[in-house]
Amino acid sequence: MKKDILSYTYGELQDEIAALGEKPFRAGQVYEWLHVKHVGDFARMSNLSKALREKLAGEYDIYTVSPVERRQSKLDGTNKFLFRLHDGNTVESVLMRYKHGASVCISSQVGCRMGCRFCASTLGGLERNLAPSEMLSQVYAVGEIVGERISHVVVMGMGEPLDNYDNFVKFVRMLTDGYGLHLSQRNVTVSTCGIVPGILDLAEENLQITLALSLHGSTQEKRRELMPVANRYELSEVLAACDAYFEKTGRRITFEYSLVGGVNDTDEDARKLIAVARPRNCHVNLIPVNPVRERGFRRPGKKAALDFRQKLIRAGVNATIRREMGTDIDGACGQLRQRHGVEAGLSTSCPDGKAGIQTKKPEF
Repeated sequence: MKKDILSYTYGELQDEIAALGEKPFRAGQVYEWLHVKHVGDFARMSNLSKALREKLAGEYDIYTVSPVERRQSKLDGTNKFLFRLHDGNTVESVLMRYKHGASVCISSQVGCRMGCRFCASTLGGLERNLAPSEMLSQVYAVGEIVGERISHVVVMGMGEPLDNYDNFVKFVRMLTDGYGLHLSQRNVTVSTCGIVPGILDLAEENLQITLALSLHGSTQEKRRELMPVANRYELSEVLAACDAYFEKTGRRITFEYSLVGGVNDTDEDARKLIAVARPRNCHVNLIPVNPVRERGFRRPGKKAALDFRQKLIRAGVNATIRREMGTDIDGACGQLRQRHGVEAGLSTSCPDGKAGIQTKKPEF
């Protein structure tokens, strides 16, 4: 089996090039072709000798992603992409435009095993983790397709990043090093449903990325109702890990709170959320839930969402309502992949429609 060259850091690629008997400067040339020019074919690397190109093609594969479908919102210009991976699996990425630039939300796994009740990504379970190359390729591909420099990256699409910890951390280091896209670490956000050991490990990585906790319930009981991960990690443990992350990095925590009509948007929910957020240096991001037909949840009305936010603000909690984006193009995580599989009569975790695929269910 050939090696995944796009997942090599600059230092690792230097070692590979040296092992091939090539001069050290060749590593810089190859890395630039891969991570600056985003070329997916060794034959196109014109400043390399033909012999080296053939040698590379014989030893390595370049795992880029191929666009399957693109949907553009008529409401806000959001672009949602369905990409096919080298093994036929599919993942989603979303381009969102803000005043501060173009932001891409990428996937970290094919499917997800976390089982959050309001999320379409979990409907087919987990197929596999993504390699660093496959995460990087989503960013590169979106930038190439729309012809814009990507200024912010959010790892908040399909999958739980801290369930794919090593590949995720390597992806961040490669995304932000000085040899490739060279994105500021402060422009990278990772969302987790609350994998406590992963949060604590991430605090020790000496990274300056933003940690966003998918809170969604301000009590252990409410989180357990919405998120199976709460059966493993108590809310007090999760919040303590977030506090440790802030103390170590100085980076303000974001609490993501999906507002589900009649489930977690009551006055009592607001009071409990205030008790969690007010003592902390944090920001609460309220997200009126995108409707997911398979789940049956509904979003609260606009007035109800505004009232909920106002309760937080009056109590001294920094809170905003996330700008609703892509609601007309299956904006919620996993929806486009799910629709594509259903419309084509295929398994969403195996686009060639083969039966017998075993998906991992939540273990919480």
